[in-house]
Amino acid sequence: MKNLFILAMLVCFGSGAFSQSDSAAFYFEKGLAEKQAKRYREAEKNFSKAIKFEPNNLQAILELCAALVEQKRYAEARENYLNAEKLDASNPIVIENLAMLSFNMRKYEDCIRYSKLMQEKKIGKGAQFLMAKSYYELENYGEALKYCETAFKEDPTNAEIPYIGGRCYMEMSNYKKSAGCYEQAIALDSTKVNWMYEAGLMYYAIPNDQKALYWIEKAGQKGIKKTDDYMENLASAYLNAGKPDQGIDILKEILQRKPEDQEILYSIGESYYKIKKYDDAINYFDKAFGIDKTNASALYMIGMAYQKKGETEKGRALCDRAIQMDPSLAKLKEERKMPGGL
Repeated sequence: MKNLFILAMLVCFGSGAFSQSDSAAFYFEKGLAEKQAKRYREAEKNFSKAIKFEPNNLQAILELCAALVEQKRYAEARENYLNAEKLDASNPIVIENLAMLSFNMRKYEDCIRYSKLMQEKKIGKGAQFLMAKSYYELENYGEALKYCETAFKEDPTNAEIPYIGGRCYMEMSNYKKSAGCYEQAIALDSTKVNWMYEAGLMYYAIPNDQKALYWIEKAGQKGIKKTDDYMENLASAYLNAGKPDQGIDILKEILQRKPEDQEILYSIGESYYKIKKYDDAINYFDKAFGIDKTNASALYMIGMAYQKKGETEKGRALCDRAIQMDPSLAKLKEERKMPGGL
């Protein structure tokens, strides 16, 4: 009797184990069918059921992760890939996806660690690029540039690589090299209007006024959103490139939406002053001063414009009054300069 009881227990145990394995296989196959039909939510449910029956089923976990990625549920996918890593830390699918998902989740140190594993184990492509992007996000621009160089050798068609290089050089205030990287990136992908605009700003900073105007205009022609910031920079580019009429027209257009913007009023006055339209300059400097009676620079420029018109005494009196308000302007008077170095 005792032997019969043990045999019955073994049969029941074996039957239960077979049932679990059979159930896991059933839900796994069902999950694959749903995945093939691109019903990723249903696929996810079935892979999850398979894992409940076989928690260490690596293939089911990997398929669950893939279904989550398809649904853009990256945080959940990453957590499940970490579970898969516990089962097989050298699995190339696990390592590559943990590198990419770590970057997506802004876990840049983890991304670098997994990317280095990709590199060591010769898994896939793009490890150098992921490291370049991660080091850039960590503000380690030297390392980012180093990996940009190796990533570009690996894939010279990837426009984002020189773009990241341009951003790195910009952060280090090396505007000439930054502008060169931007042009290289745009040559590879001419659809990125924001890159064109940023290239213009880099040339503005060098300064290279003609190139700045070229790229800022190009961004506008290609459809960049005409925000006030964009229009103000376009106006400045026109003014700096020796096209004052276009620049002033844009500033006046902005002024209609921002009628009490002192900086815009001052810029228009300054622009008129540069082209020797002194009455117009006085008009706009006076409007700026009317908004803020402590704006000594505007008052000083009114005085300078009057002097340029030939009304020397009136102009000097206004300049002296401005200097009383802001003694730092006295140095400009001694050097016969105006605010902004005019």
